[in-house]
Amino acid sequence: MENPKNNNSSLKAVIAVLAVLLIGSLVYIFKLSSDTEVVKTELTTTMTEKESVMKDLQELKATYDAAIAENTSMSDELIQERDKVVALMDDLNKSKGDVSKYRSQVQAMQTKMKTLVAENDELKKQNGVLTTQRDSTIVVLGESKKYNEVLVGQNEELAKTVEKGSKLSILNTKTAAYKLKSSGKQIETDKASRADVLKVSFTIAENQIAKSGDKTYYVQVIDAKNNVLGEKKTESFGDNSLTYSFKTTVQYENKSVNVSEDLPGKDFVKGTYFINVFDNGELVSKTSFSLR
Repeated sequence: MENPKNNNSSLKAVIAVLAVLLIGSLVYIFKLSSDTEVVKTELTTTMTEKESVMKDLQELKATYDAAIAENTSMSDELIQERDKVVALMDDLNKSKGDVSKYRSQVQAMQTKMKTLVAENDELKKQNGVLTTQRDSTIVVLGESKKYNEVLVGQNEELAKTVEKGSKLSILNTKTAAYKLKSSGKQIETDKASRADVLKVSFTIAENQIAKSGDKTYYVQVIDAKNNVLGEKKTESFGDNSLTYSFKTTVQYENKSVNVSEDLPGKDFVKGTYFINVFDNGELVSKTSFSLR
């Protein structure tokens, strides 16, 4: 028969062992739970930091996108920096561990961004000033062009007026037939059979704005049979030619000048005679008379 005392001792030993195991299990479970919370906290912290860094990078990218859209001369440099931000965002997305190393890169990029954006803003201001100055210059040039066009038009009109005004006027063109006496005396006649000479006269009017100097006029006398009398020489003026009876050159000093020339002849025919006075190739005066 077993000893009751020994049985009690064994039971106590078993209970003691179970108690130790239970305490150990509780301690292990508590430690495991604590470690899990630490890991959870670390993961949460890591995710929050990653989101914060990503948000900063997204804001950087948005700032660069807005500056690039303004299309200034700094656009190429801004695009390069924006591409660096995009590359760092891709790298951050792939990262599984500590993201604190990205923070310093983000801070450096933010500093760079502020500098570039400030330079870009200053450049826009300068461009704005230049644009305003250019627009003002364009307006001034446009007004000057219009004013110059008006002046050119006025000058052309003035030149035409001066040119027109500087032309000499031929007045009082007259022609008469004369009988030449042996004494040299000339007696006016209207009979063709008695005429020995035709006297042609005209006056060059006073003109203070005309050019002074020698003036040559070509006189054309045409009889009733349409014959040119006198020298019958031909002078060309551009595409036109003129057959004239005689030419006369006078010294013109801006004062009225009376011109008188004799055209000798014989066998003058009866009828109407036409006298034309030309300044070079331009007809400036004409008259007619008749012989019976």
